Amino acid sequence: MDKKILTKREKEVFDLLIKNCTTVEIAKKLSISEKTVRNHISNVMQKLGVKGRASAVVELLKLGELSL
Repeated sequence: MDKKILTKREKEVFDLLIKNCTTVEIAKKLSISEKTVRNHISNVMQKLGVKGRASAVVELLKLGELSL
């Protein structure tokens, strides 16, 4: 499967999330609102059919969308 799951912005959010950044820190770094950060995270969790940020990170690592 070649298709990417994450949008560019979702990837940016999750890259910062796995660097242990908080929602507030991610919002500041990307110059977006905290609500937008939460929306990106929620959208990804929905796409993957998982509950929780940690589960989303695990799935994205398995799928090769993220790397540590």
